[in-house]
Amino acid sequence: MARFAYSARDRAGQSVSAELDAPSRKDALRLLTARGLQVATVTELQAGPVGKGGKATAKRAPKSAARIAAQAPRRSERLPFLESLHDLTSSGLSAGEAVRLLSTRIKEPRLRTLCAGVWERISEGAPLSRALGNYPEVFDSATVNLIQAGEATGSLKDTLARLIAHLIEQRELRSQLMSALAYPVFMVFVSGGVILFFLTFLLPRLQTLLSSLGGKMPTSTKLLIGASNFALSIWGIMAVVAVVIGITSFLAWRQTPAGRAQTDAWLLKLPLIGPFIVAQTVLSFSQTLSVLLENGITASEALRMTEKQIGNEVHREAFKTATGRVLEGESLSVAMMRTGCFPDLVLDRLAIGENTGNVVPSLKQIAQAYQKIISGQLNVFTKMVAGVVLGGVFTFVGFIAFAIVSAVFQVSASFKLGG
Repeated sequence: MARFAYSARDRAGQSVSAELDAPSRKDALRLLTARGLQVATVTELQAGPVGKGGKATAKRAPKSAARIAAQAPRRSERLPFLESLHDLTSSGLSAGEAVRLLSTRIKEPRLRTLCAGVWERISEGAPLSRALGNYPEVFDSATVNLIQAGEATGSLKDTLARLIAHLIEQRELRSQLMSALAYPVFMVFVSGGVILFFLTFLLPRLQTLLSSLGGKMPTSTKLLIGASNFALSIWGIMAVVAVVIGITSFLAWRQTPAGRAQTDAWLLKLPLIGPFIVAQTVLSFSQTLSVLLENGITASEALRMTEKQIGNEVHREAFKTATGRVLEGESLSVAMMRTGCFPDLVLDRLAIGENTGNVVPSLKQIAQAYQKIISGQLNVFTKMVAGVVLGGVFTFVGFIAFAIVSAVFQVSASFKLGG
């Protein structure tokens, strides 16, 4: 009889970690499944040295913790796994055979670990959706439920195709957002480095030179030197530390439920950021809801899953309220209109889809329209941020040049007057 350590989730969704005795790992999994647990990991323990009282102490099979962490699957493995699975199932293989083949052919360590783990659970009799559910860090509940619906309806290949297309659209949007922010962030760092180099290296030498020449310096030069001295003094360092502590405290407060709700509400009131967040919310719920409904997920379950995909806390609560009203018999467009958080044109398109029985096509049209809107907003945002950053850098450099030239002319004038 071997001993196993396991981690799982019970029917209430609570995490459970304990040990049990079973003849084999398969038997351990059967016992845990019979208890109604959703198993995440099962690790065999080895007998260790005899401890106090003559009992053998158990120790885990020797395995490098760093190696386990390095090979642990992540969310980034979801799309490559689904794409590989879709390619093989489209070629005529069953889902189980496709996963088995992937577990032996794939070379990338994390993806290979994921495929091997999924195949191990499938070989023990679990369907694909339940095997994927054992990896919540990779596959969220919406993905698992979509796969389950595809298995139940016999349309797994079509479900995978729609899910992959949805994930690729999300990836492209994130990539576009990161690309839009890359240039302004780069300019901020470069300008900050130039300013820091000037204040700490060039300006002290310039100040020494001007002081040795004598003469009265102009106001602009005095301001520049004063700002440099303050920045390099203990008060300047304390000011920087206070700013860092303030930002850290603010970010920590934002992680709390109250802080997240309050800051999300503030963001919605900002001129450019607010409309962008609204567009992101509309795109998120229209894409997710259309994919879920198209793949046979019930409306109530699809709405609950869609709610979890909305990032802004204010919009999430509004959508949750609308979901509750829909479950009471109200139409989705009317329920969302009552929240006052969603654009009228979106609600009109949704209402037309509900009235004609074409909700999914309407949601897809909304998603396509808002993809273009977000692309335009990102372009405008990038240009504005880049313009502000470049304007700030040019203004500061211009002020430095003016202060230096003014000081040189002032010193030269004082020499002429002295002569």
